[in-house]
Amino acid sequence: MGKRDERQVPAIVMGCGPTALGILRCLKLAGIPAYVACRAGDQVTRSRWFRPTPGPIAWDGVPGPQALEHLRDLPLDEAVLIAGADDAALWLADLPQSELGQRFRTSTCSRQTQELLQDKSRFAALLAETGMPHPPTYLIDGAADIAAMPFERLDRVFIKPVNSQKFSDVLGIKGVWVHSREELLETWQRLHGLGFRLMAQEYVPGTAADHYFVDGFRDAHGRFTGLFARRRFRIHPADFGNSSYCESIPLAEVEPAASNLTALLAKVDYRGIFSAEFKRDARDGQFRILEVNTRAWTYVEFAARCGVNVCEMAWQDALGLPVDVASPDYVVGAGCVNLQRDINAVRGQSRQAREPWSKILRQWARAYYHTFRFDDPLPGLSSAWRIATHRSGRHHGPGGAPVPPAAASNKPPAS
Repeated sequence: MGKRDERQVPAIVMGCGPTALGILRCLKLAGIPAYVACRAGDQVTRSRWFRPTPGPIAWDGVPGPQALEHLRDLPLDEAVLIAGADDAALWLADLPQSELGQRFRTSTCSRQTQELLQDKSRFAALLAETGMPHPPTYLIDGAADIAAMPFERLDRVFIKPVNSQKFSDVLGIKGVWVHSREELLETWQRLHGLGFRLMAQEYVPGTAADHYFVDGFRDAHGRFTGLFARRRFRIHPADFGNSSYCESIPLAEVEPAASNLTALLAKVDYRGIFSAEFKRDARDGQFRILEVNTRAWTYVEFAARCGVNVCEMAWQDALGLPVDVASPDYVVGAGCVNLQRDINAVRGQSRQAREPWSKILRQWARAYYHTFRFDDPLPGLSSAWRIATHRSGRHHGPGGAPVPPAAASNKPPAS
């Protein structure tokens, strides 16, 4: 092959839903041609810029041995793959060592590092080793682990999975409150019986507005070429939901968190896109790290609109090109709202906790909308139509998977 025009090397988005849509739009902003590997009928397929992977059979983006066969048959000389889900990010860590590694590029670290950050139990052990502020966390392999926990000395406690993607896919939830040691044992037995490895963690005191995120990119040379900070103001469902309204903030506002994160990622030699969540502890003001996503996150397009396009950086880094360094003076004070989710969040707040409606309406009026764009309206409109017409069992996860009764409630325990 002769000298290539790098801008003609396409990207392939491995993902679905709003994350894949955000990645696709980030690539569009950068002028990078893109395909999306996703299941038929997914929200991202409604985008005006959506193109399925070429060939007689479009790839659904599911990682595994069959994915290598599909890549091998793609009528593309080369492409860059970008992950929008944990399993895809883990699978891509092995791609550079495969026979297709020179043809299909990706910006990634080793599988060992991916597993270290994705596995919540190993991540907790890493944080304990480094001394980085984090909530007390206890891996549960049996009843003896529950008996040994200092349950009564902890604030509120919840149970969470070691593998959050699998847990969410099956049950449609992120965590389960437990009010006593006995309830912890009962809940652990029920969820362990479904095949999940689990941990108990102290819930960091504070409100939704005490959650902060540091997102960014670290390239093959160890440079942090983009850092972006945002603050969550509302969440739905309460406590274990997803951000419904957040705003971009200066990095200086979360300097201790950003410094600790960059040191941690350098220690494990991380490379690629990341998004880390922190919660400022209402007791002592410390930013306690909760998790690190080793892939593009749901609000990745918001970061790009504010001036930090990590998807473009991942494409550049994968091809061995110089990675553009984003300005630390990105747009601050910008809002991003998932309107349907935020309406539910506001309605669920008490009158005392809710901000004045005049302020909320101003936030909605000036915010970026999470999936809706006037120049690409169908994904947002199709999502709104689905929400308006969807009726399902109250305590069912995705695909109708039954949620155990103790896991169905997101209500916090009595203070």
